[in-house]
Amino acid sequence: MRPIICESTIDLPKVVLDKEKGEFLFEGLSMCEDAFHFYEPIIAWIKQYGLDPNPTTVVKFKVSYFNTASSKMLFDVMLHFDAIYRRGYDVSIQWHYRPEDEDMEEAGEIYASRLDLPVHSIEDDLME
Repeated sequence: MRPIICESTIDLPKVVLDKEKGEFLFEGLSMCEDAFHFYEPIIAWIKQYGLDPNPTTVVKFKVSYFNTASSKMLFDVMLHFDAIYRRGYDVSIQWHYRPEDEDMEEAGEIYASRLDLPVHSIEDDLME
């Protein structure tokens, strides 16, 4: 399965989806004008990955800010990983946020409350 690697831009996050390396990362700002267009191939990749996932999948979200459209798409991404978890695979999310960023901490809590898979909130002083 070919990895997806998107470098971050001023309004798009870095995305790494690499089954072989076991690396699943969303990092930076997500302020997409057309969030559906940006996240559509990412969700298609996750659906394909779900047909034969790794025994353990840890998805790291180090998103420092997102707009409303991105929020919906990030949740859709999480729902697809949640579906893999509900089929019995070891899947979890690491939700990183700056210690002073209560809004992002709360966003992680809201996502966690709507998912079955484990979501671990991590204060991260090193986030951009």
